[in-house]
Amino acid sequence: MAFPAQFLDELRARSSLPEVIGRRVQLRKKGREWEGLCPFHKEKTPSFTVNDEKGFYHCFGCGEHGSVFDFVMKTDGLSFPETVERLATDAGMQVPQDTPEERHRAERRQSLQDVCESACVWYERNLRMPEGKRALEYLRERGLSDDIITRFRLGFAPNGRNMLKAAMARENVPEGLLVETGMLIQPPNDRGGDDRGEGQRDSYDRFRGRVMFPIMDRRGQVIAFGGRILGDGEPKYLNSPETPIFHKGNVLYGLDHALSMAHKSGQMIVTEGYMDVIALYMAGFENAVAPLGTALTEGHLSALWRVVKEPVLCFDGDNAGQRAATRAAERALPQLKSGFGIRFAELPQGDDPDTLVRTRGRQAMQGVLDAALPLSEVLWRMESGGTMPRTPESRAALQQSLGAHANRIEDPTVRGHFLKAFKDRIWQSGATKTRQKSRYGNASPAYQTITGVDHRTRQSDSTVRCLKILLATLIAHPSLYDQVGERLGSLDFSNLGQKLDNLRQQALKTLAAESGLDYRGLANHLNGTGFADALDALENDHDLGDVFFVRTDAEPAAALCGWEEAYGLMQGKDLDFEIREAERLLAEDPTTENFQRLQSLKRQEFETSAGELADV
Repeated sequence: MAFPAQFLDELRARSSLPEVIGRRVQLRKKGREWEGLCPFHKEKTPSFTVNDEKGFYHCFGCGEHGSVFDFVMKTDGLSFPETVERLATDAGMQVPQDTPEERHRAERRQSLQDVCESACVWYERNLRMPEGKRALEYLRERGLSDDIITRFRLGFAPNGRNMLKAAMARENVPEGLLVETGMLIQPPNDRGGDDRGEGQRDSYDRFRGRVMFPIMDRRGQVIAFGGRILGDGEPKYLNSPETPIFHKGNVLYGLDHALSMAHKSGQMIVTEGYMDVIALYMAGFENAVAPLGTALTEGHLSALWRVVKEPVLCFDGDNAGQRAATRAAERALPQLKSGFGIRFAELPQGDDPDTLVRTRGRQAMQGVLDAALPLSEVLWRMESGGTMPRTPESRAALQQSLGAHANRIEDPTVRGHFLKAFKDRIWQSGATKTRQKSRYGNASPAYQTITGVDHRTRQSDSTVRCLKILLATLIAHPSLYDQVGERLGSLDFSNLGQKLDNLRQQALKTLAAESGLDYRGLANHLNGTGFADALDALENDHDLGDVFFVRTDAEPAAALCGWEEAYGLMQGKDLDFEIREAERLLAEDPTTENFQRLQSLKRQEFETSAGELADV
């Protein structure tokens, strides 16, 4: 039985080589490969390696080498058709039946691909003809070299209703196939027409007066086209319609060019348009792809995950790009599974990948990619606006909305990690992320309330204020001792002077010895042991005047949240100061170096503050 090449390619991509081989061989991860004892000969030292990215195994001891199909055939003694059947069952794929109908469909698909190839050659030729001069000038003005134009097989569709139709007729290409591929538009019959074709209106070229971008499948075969109009007019970009060989919800532009580099680097960049893909390719990012005139779909995500485990979505730095990122985040949730995710690269406002690499260079783009955020962080910013709510009620609402997102994840393991990470962040991470500034939200008023400082204030002032808040909150709410006592005891209080440091030590000693004390009981004990003046000075300190949760009438849950916020700020104060300084320098001097430094600091801030959330 002959299996379609496209089916075998997809089955190979869906069959994890380490997983299949791991059922028989105990494998250990080593760099980007796996190693184990060879199943084909006896050995004591591992010489058997598995390279999932390249899709083969190899034994340096006995020389055995092959694909996932070879391994199953050799270890299980199956024929090739039997191997395909087994792997397809494991991958949840239906094996095509070798029937006359299936053979006819395969032949039909090949015929349609041949038609697209003929049209592509004709468009390429036109670009170099006099009628294509304006289109060629446009491409060169966009910085495309002749080599890039040839590599991506760009062309030109002349501005005439029957130019392609006539050219294909001269090559004996049936008009019906041109209609089926979407290259020609067939208007409906006029009134009065009949089934014999009487009254049938003439077909005409779909693409006219446009720069042509051929769309390839993953094997590099032309299956459709996109066209950009020259000058004014709508639509600016026009794509082929859905056809038997082209389903835009499953096809990514540039995938045929990106596969090799994506396998090598382990990264795939997803952009919004043809020119973004080509511009990134010219800048050395040969692993970029783009959806085709539609939002990123479940089919696109599946195609990406077959190649890399965590593609990076890099949409334009405007409102439309933000909406696209939001839709992609929501669409990805149900499909998430262990080991697979997506990251989001945040472009500067008003930039797209094309403009960024042309105006600021490769390094600026690399900085954006290095600072890409995981899906969990994007969901956090979508719902929180980049701020940490100050009240228990608003925190509960935030946890509920984040939980609704997490509950859409079908994989129970991943869903559980998301729920736990969001909950921990709300109750433990405090305000560490409220400092983040991005298009998802601005700096939190809660952060400003606790610190009372901006980027020009000395860090020591912020440190002293936070330490006072931590001590005063525990004294006002002794019931928090079990949650915060150990951490408060480990902090350096030398900046506050000996009096407050002694007060802290006495309060912790008292609460450790006598459980169940309320504020009045703890205050009476401190007053009776010689700390009345220190306690009075702390409780009347002007630094605490606008901090509501240090009051004894505040809810304990709100006090705990406030304590965690202040503690979180203590842990991240140095990095926050650096970020604010970097923001100021970038505003004063918007150089590539200053932009990259800010992106790097933000990435560092995420990694240090998100903790477990960054690994989900």
